[in-house]
Amino acid sequence: MTTETVKVLRATFRDGRTKSIAFRVEQLNALKRLVVENAEMIMEALKSDLGKCKMESVLIELDLIENDINDAIKNVYNWSKPEYVHKTLLYKAMSCYIHKEPLGVVLIIGAWNYPIQLTLLPLIGAIVAGNCAIVKPSEVSPKTAEALEQLIPKYLDNDCYRVVVGGVTETTELLEQKFDKIFYTGSGNVGRIVMAAAAKHLTPVALELGGKSPTYVADDADLKVSANRIVWAKLLNCGQTCVAPDFIMCSKEIQEPLAEQLKETIEAFYGRVVADSPDYGKIVNERHFDRLEALLSDVDDIFFGGLRNKDERFFSPTILLNVKTDARCMQEEIFGPILPIIPVESEDEALEYVLSQPKPLSLYVFSNSGETIQKWRCATTSGMFAANDACLQGGLPTLPFGGVGASGMGTYHGKFSFDCFTHQKSCLEAPVRLVEGANHKMRYPPYSDKKLEWARWVISGKGGVCNIL
Repeated sequence: MTTETVKVLRATFRDGRTKSIAFRVEQLNALKRLVVENAEMIMEALKSDLGKCKMESVLIELDLIENDINDAIKNVYNWSKPEYVHKTLLYKAMSCYIHKEPLGVVLIIGAWNYPIQLTLLPLIGAIVAGNCAIVKPSEVSPKTAEALEQLIPKYLDNDCYRVVVGGVTETTELLEQKFDKIFYTGSGNVGRIVMAAAAKHLTPVALELGGKSPTYVADDADLKVSANRIVWAKLLNCGQTCVAPDFIMCSKEIQEPLAEQLKETIEAFYGRVVADSPDYGKIVNERHFDRLEALLSDVDDIFFGGLRNKDERFFSPTILLNVKTDARCMQEEIFGPILPIIPVESEDEALEYVLSQPKPLSLYVFSNSGETIQKWRCATTSGMFAANDACLQGGLPTLPFGGVGASGMGTYHGKFSFDCFTHQKSCLEAPVRLVEGANHKMRYPPYSDKKLEWARWVISGKGGVCNIL
């Protein structure tokens, strides 16, 4: 069945339907109607799967998608038009430009933690770039996957866009097919499987992974403001966010004052009984609940939280003090509401530890010193960086979203989504006769030292750059 689906989409792509700007806009508008007209249904699915409150569902799932669609519709013509380049003297009489063309049939494998946003945002990129696409929602968020399976065929052209649901078997079958690009969001372990499968067909991939995003809080940081922003970012979606602060590093002197401020902030946000808060989410399933419990198995110093109810999938915000770098919670991405604090002797010790680890998706620094912020930004490598805030960098469509090294490859959001699913073809169109005399003088055999001298002078650009496009 999967093979036949790919054949249908490839036949559609060959007939050129998706290359029309008008068609792309039509499909983008249809996708926007899908989100707007079915907002209640989608929010119910998100509530069932992840306990998401209305605020998080609307702002971080639905509105983010709608805004990205509006941006794509507004800019699709400009993004798609040929990009003429500057020319040296040799190319003066020629037309030289970059032609933007869709890749073809792409596969989008969504993630379970933001199952609408992380599935439909890349689909927007595929549509605005003119591709056909197969969408594979994550089975770990079953209600949301079911909603997408029902809605996408009702709103989008079925000859161009299809949904495949299921688990490992269905995903494995999809990965056996030849695509023109695979876009995957999820864990590094599965990312390696996706990349290995793609390599068999020399298929390019965009991998949006994750990792342990470090947070350094300097002694001069405003602890109250820092705590507000760290708690908000860490407990968004119950900690199940790829760009969430994974752990904090700070001096021994401010460890307890910072922890106390984090505790006060949690109680201010969610109340003293967090389980009663309508704004706090839940762990996606029992397997991930058990995984988080296991991360606490060697912990000695729980400063706050630690309460949990497996039947309700409730896992309270948990702050850990005096955590060692060899602790179990430091060996994998936490992806939940556990926040370890590692005391360090110096800023350089914290920096050295971060540099010894795989490159993270995001890195956060809280400090009132521009010098400290610059030091961390320039000395480290991460997919994204933010100072005195966290997670917000992922919501601005003019900033590329993506990792580096172990945290992923490729970027998207806004125009970066268009670029992700676009082939930039170098094009040159030369006149038939206008430059032929010059070709005989310095390009065609028989060669001579004089021809070599002229050719090198022209090719080097010493004859000047022509800005006529």
